[in-house]
Amino acid sequence: MTRRKTCITVAMTMMALSLAGCAAKNTGNEAPAATQEAAMTENNTDTQASEAVQETVVADQTGADTAANAAITFTDGLGSQVSVEPTDHAAVLSGSFAQAWMLAGGQLDAVTEDVYSERDVEIPDTVVDLGMLKSPNVEALIGSGATFAILSANIEEHIALRDTLEKAGITTAYFDVETFEDYLGMMKICTDITGRADLYEEQGAGLEAQIKEQIARADGSHPTVLFLRAFSTGVKAKGSDNMTGQMLKDLGCVNIADSDKALLDDLSMESIIAQDPDYIFVTTMGSSDEAAMKSVEDMLLSNPAWKELSAVKNDRYHVLPKALFHNKPNNRWGESYQMLADILYGENKSESN
Repeated sequence: MTRRKTCITVAMTMMALSLAGCAAKNTGNEAPAATQEAAMTENNTDTQASEAVQETVVADQTGADTAANAAITFTDGLGSQVSVEPTDHAAVLSGSFAQAWMLAGGQLDAVTEDVYSERDVEIPDTVVDLGMLKSPNVEALIGSGATFAILSANIEEHIALRDTLEKAGITTAYFDVETFEDYLGMMKICTDITGRADLYEEQGAGLEAQIKEQIARADGSHPTVLFLRAFSTGVKAKGSDNMTGQMLKDLGCVNIADSDKALLDDLSMESIIAQDPDYIFVTTMGSSDEAAMKSVEDMLLSNPAWKELSAVKNDRYHVLPKALFHNKPNNRWGESYQMLADILYGENKSESN
C-alpha cells in the first residue's frame, strides 16, 4: 500500500514538471514575436522621420534656388524701375562704371574706349570695343551678345540708346554717381546682380570708416575755396553740385561759386580777386592733360594779378589728379578724401588724433 502511494506521488510530480516545461516553452515563443513587432514599429518610425527630413532638405534647397534665381528689381538713375536676372556679364558704356562692375564681381561683354585710356584694369581680348564714350557703336553692342547694359544717366547720347537696346532684348540700367553714397548705391545693386554680397562690404561699405575719419579732421575754420575744371578749350568754375565739390563741402569748405553764380557762367580774374579764396583747386578733363593745363595758363596764370591772390601767395593753389577728382574714384574714395584733408588740415593731424 505504501509502495503504491509512492508511485502515484512520483507520477504526479513528473506530470507537474512536464506541464511547467510546456508553459515555459510557450512563453519563450511569444517573447520573440513581441520583440519583433516592437522592432518593426521602431523601424517604421525611423523611416518616416528620415523621409520627413529629406523632404524638408529638398524644400529648403528649392526655396534657396528660387531666391538665388529671382530677378533683381531697382530704380535706376533715370527713375525707371529695372528688373535684371542674376548675371555676372554686362556691356558697360563707361570706364568708371566698367571698373565698378568688375569690383562687384562682374565680367565685361563690351566696353567704351575710356576704360582703356583712363582705367588701370586688364581687359580680356574677347571684350568688344565699342569706341568713344559719347558715340558708342550700337551695332557692335547688339552683336556682342550682351543681354544687360550699364550706361550713364548724365550722357544724352546714352539716354538716346535706351529704346533701341530694349527692342534688341538688352536690359538697360542707368546710373548717376557724384557722391560716395551714390557709389555705394550702385555697388549694392551690382553685387546683388552678381550675387557677391562679400564684395559690397570689401569694395564699398568697408570704405565708409576711412571717409568718416577724414571728414572728422575738419577743424571748424570753414576755408573758402575755388574749384576749377580745365579742358583743352577752356576753364570752368564748379560749385558743390559735383563729385569734388561735394567732397570739399563734406570737409567743411565754403565754395565761393555757390554764392557767386556769375563765376559758373563767366570765369574772370576780377571775380576771383573779389572773392580771394583761401584755396584754389584745379583738375583736368579730356584726353590731354597738357592741353587742359595750357588753358589754365592762358586764362589765369599768365595774368599778373594771379600772383597777388592769397591762395597763390600762401602756396595753396593745387592741381588735383584726374584719376581721383574727375574720374570716379570707385574703391579709392577714401584716398580722395584723405588727399583733400591733408591739404586743408595738415598731413599729420590724422596721426596725432
